[in-house]
Amino acid sequence: MLLDLDFVRAQFPAFAVPDLRDRAFFENAGGSYACRQVIDRLTRFYRERKVQPYGPYAASSAGGAEMDEARARLAAMMGVKTHELSFGPSTTQNTYVLAQAFRRHLKPGHAIVVTDQDHEANSGPWRRLGDEGIEIREWAIDPASGHLDPARLAPLLADGKVRLVCFPHCSNVVAEINPVAEITALAREAGAATCVDGVSYAPHGVPNVSALGADIYLFSAYKVYGPHQGIMAIREDLGMRLPNQGHFFNGDTLYKRFTPAGPDHAQIAASAGIADYFDALHAHHFAPEPDAAQRASAVHDLMRAHEVAVCQPLLDYLAGRNDVRLIGPHDAASRAPTVAVALDREAEPVSAALAEEGINCWAGDFYAVRPLKAIGVPLEQGVLRLSMVHYTSADDVTRLIRALDSAL
Repeated sequence: MLLDLDFVRAQFPAFAVPDLRDRAFFENAGGSYACRQVIDRLTRFYRERKVQPYGPYAASSAGGAEMDEARARLAAMMGVKTHELSFGPSTTQNTYVLAQAFRRHLKPGHAIVVTDQDHEANSGPWRRLGDEGIEIREWAIDPASGHLDPARLAPLLADGKVRLVCFPHCSNVVAEINPVAEITALAREAGAATCVDGVSYAPHGVPNVSALGADIYLFSAYKVYGPHQGIMAIREDLGMRLPNQGHFFNGDTLYKRFTPAGPDHAQIAASAGIADYFDALHAHHFAPEPDAAQRASAVHDLMRAHEVAVCQPLLDYLAGRNDVRLIGPHDAASRAPTVAVALDREAEPVSAALAEEGINCWAGDFYAVRPLKAIGVPLEQGVLRLSMVHYTSADDVTRLIRALDSAL
């Protein structure tokens, strides 16, 4: 089954906008285009339901029902219970709140494992718990390849003191897809919970969190064709053991325990549009399937197959140049299509030159300061990042390669 790219692009109004339709978009890792289903729901909420939700009158009850729908449908796609999914203003904020809960939960002598492959959102909040007497152990990447080797995790877990292992599904600059199920099994055997940053993976297919074995899985809706919200799945028994971070009277409700402030009603409701879009993709490409997780899995595989096909020519082109360093695997099947390149000069002027050629991308450190330092990339130069999702076409990649020839 091949992805129907014409159908896909018809779901994204951005491709009809004059300033965008004639340009190739390679800044998806910074935030994807929003699908029309999300835009329609957000517009409707502000127009018809922008009142306090869950009240007894029609507009209020409709708004609350739509918020509940978003939680239920996204949870079903991810293979978790509805009340195990919660929303927050961003993944960074969700992680910070979680860290405050663990700060009170853990005891001196306990340890947390972090990596130097992560975006700072899933690294800094945990590392700061070292100031509270918690031991912080770093699971280091290979400085040549950026690879995060599970064999290097086992010694960190050996003494039984680790209570939490924090790592990315894939890095936003290295992009290698980490073997999450293998890692969570190692942690679980050692008595440790896991917190997986899925921000850079989820745009390429929302995963089945239960199948991965993750105790906590976080991602950002605005990178999965939705509004600017953080989405978190947390296993019920862990979430109810951690200290409540919300209002005391909400402590018995799992999805409210890690939301200290009032949620963004409209954006939560609009997040149901993500499920609408994935279901539309499934209905267009496959026979009916009643199980939401199975539908999501089929769409995941459809999207990934397309991304692998369009990304590989770019990887081959970059690997053949002697004036750039391609970060991460050269095989598109083993990575997300987020392609970071270290140049022999500052990267941002090159992204500006690409913009002149009709290629929208960017350069910098992308809050991945630790991995870039670990693999020896000068921060003042940064990396050129060229990131794709399933609506990227082979023609877009051909244009990019032609523009790179000129810019480099």
